[in-house]
Amino acid sequence: MSKEELKIGFIGNPNCGKTTLFNAYTGANLKVANWPGVTVEKKEGAMKYHNHVFKLVDLPGLYSLTSYTMEETVSRNFIMSDDVDVIIDVADASALERNLYLTLQLIELGKPVVLALNMMDIVEKRGLEIDMHRLPEMLGIPVIPVSARKKKGLDILMHAASHHMEQSSPDRIIHQHGENTSKSRHKHDHHKEYTMVYSDEIEDKIDMITEVLEKKYPEIKNFRWHAIKLMEMDPEIMEKYPVDLPHVIMRSYEKDIIKQKYDFIEEIIEEVVVNKKKQENRTEKADRILTGRYTGIPIFFGIMALVFFLTFTVGEWLKGYFEIGLDWFSGFFENLLVSMNTNEILVSLIIDGIISGVGGILTFLPNIFILFLALAFLEDSGYMARVAYVMDGIMGKLGLSGKAFIPMILGFGCTVPAIMASRALEDKRDRMRVIMITPFMSCSARLPVYVLFSQIFFGDKAMLAAYSMYILGILVAIASALVMKLFQKKKSVNPLLIELPDYKSPSAYTIAIYVWEKIKDYITKAGTTIFLASIVMWALLNFGPSGLTENMGESFGAIVGKALVPVFKPVGLGYWQIIVALISGIAAKEVVVSSCSVLFGVGNVTSDVGMESMLSILTGMGFGAVNAYSLMVFCLLYIPCAATIGTIKRETGSVKKTLGAIAFQLLVAWTASLIIYNIGRLL
Repeated sequence: MSKEELKIGFIGNPNCGKTTLFNAYTGANLKVANWPGVTVEKKEGAMKYHNHVFKLVDLPGLYSLTSYTMEETVSRNFIMSDDVDVIIDVADASALERNLYLTLQLIELGKPVVLALNMMDIVEKRGLEIDMHRLPEMLGIPVIPVSARKKKGLDILMHAASHHMEQSSPDRIIHQHGENTSKSRHKHDHHKEYTMVYSDEIEDKIDMITEVLEKKYPEIKNFRWHAIKLMEMDPEIMEKYPVDLPHVIMRSYEKDIIKQKYDFIEEIIEEVVVNKKKQENRTEKADRILTGRYTGIPIFFGIMALVFFLTFTVGEWLKGYFEIGLDWFSGFFENLLVSMNTNEILVSLIIDGIISGVGGILTFLPNIFILFLALAFLEDSGYMARVAYVMDGIMGKLGLSGKAFIPMILGFGCTVPAIMASRALEDKRDRMRVIMITPFMSCSARLPVYVLFSQIFFGDKAMLAAYSMYILGILVAIASALVMKLFQKKKSVNPLLIELPDYKSPSAYTIAIYVWEKIKDYITKAGTTIFLASIVMWALLNFGPSGLTENMGESFGAIVGKALVPVFKPVGLGYWQIIVALISGIAAKEVVVSSCSVLFGVGNVTSDVGMESMLSILTGMGFGAVNAYSLMVFCLLYIPCAATIGTIKRETGSVKKTLGAIAFQLLVAWTASLIIYNIGRLL
């Protein structure tokens, strides 16, 4: 690779602002894909800096290069490969002590490293200062203060990265260890060569292992790092580069190495952090309430209720304007087609199939926008990490870590990334349990179904009826995990180790990028999956065994739906139109709404007139409020969308497990709807 084209890896602890910094460089110009052979997502972007083309890679957040989870392994393998020219280590300056552990590990790799000190504004607010001259002296690498949120220091950071790419060994290091250095028995002065220097005992062993590695594996690029890993008894390195040195590696020295690293970090902090005070900050005060033993869970449900209230009220107000626009567009296009003497079948396909189906889904865009805006705000403010902490007690009773609740929370947005987030769990059995229960969380795609049927049947209580789906999803997920725990022979030990970042003002730019990506996905889905599903649904309802038919009751769709009526009748959904709509929802949950529009012949089903027409048709069939609530419950719990099914297959690597998950979710949906429908009839 030429100097004009550099590949830079962004790495750092979770919640250090790494992705915000990455977004500041790349904007929405991202390419998202999976790492080769692994279902871990990678984000790539590109930018020009003078005569350089920089290719940036945003790596999964991690605390150390010791691999436990799939994401940690991916980050380590990439950093060690020849694919990266410069490593930008993004550190939270307000939590420097914790962040420097990864920094020391990265420096030991022997790759060019630049330390980006982010969140300097928080440091200043606490009345602290960081000596920006002394810190690079002690680390031997460039240290650049930046503000990802305010986009400060970005040019200087890239300037340092471009000039530091050739520097694999540390710059001039000034440790000033005092008498420790003078008492060293080594042939060469480690303190001038390496940033991190261990005790004489460990350094002697490193030297002996290095000599053996140099003779046995001359192709290794960094003998010191591999020697350290062999002393830690790292499984991957021991398998790849075995050495027969029982008199040197008598045990794992990992704990000794970790302790000595932290001793050095304490020394660094003592020298570079000025005015260090142990003062209670806003985060600690807020956490007394937000993560309190008795207040944490009620506040979480209260916050989710507020999110849903905004989604429902503000979203509905904006949705009205979308409906007016859809009415106008549909009428205009129909008149245009009629004036052009277009064939009636084609007019029906375009107006009743495509515009009614896709347009009906797009009217829910404001609701989806508000939901993702609220979730982005909570995530960027630092609250979402606390949810796992708050729920740790409940999840522990289910045999899971509070970390398992993170994928479930992500499920409120979209089930696909939520299931992918299960990779953070070390135990494979726990991952499978989380994959099984995460689809029960109410994703944004189900929201249009709740909004439509709750508004039609529950009037003033519509918002409460819709919100209850979110609570029910959590309860069913928890109950399912409890049942699975009873059948699990070997119990998992799942201590929660999670960072609770400082609360901060969310970055408008980061939120904008997040919301835009989600909205873009929603619109893309409307333009592809829902577009095709609307055409297929129109065809199924307008053609039958005898060809084109004006009577939907004789169509292919009706034949399939009527065959399944006996299965759905006990749960209050024994209407072939409803069954066909639910089947169409396997493509994408939003399609249930567009299918109802076509099935019941209601042009703009989301408008006031459309909902009145729908109510009249359904009540005339004997479909009432209890049936509607049962439908909402079934839609919440039954088979996830095609994209989620594909993700479950990729994550589990098993068709059998994927089919098992589908069967389990169908059984839970049918059972829950049966119970709720029959209780509702009694009440």
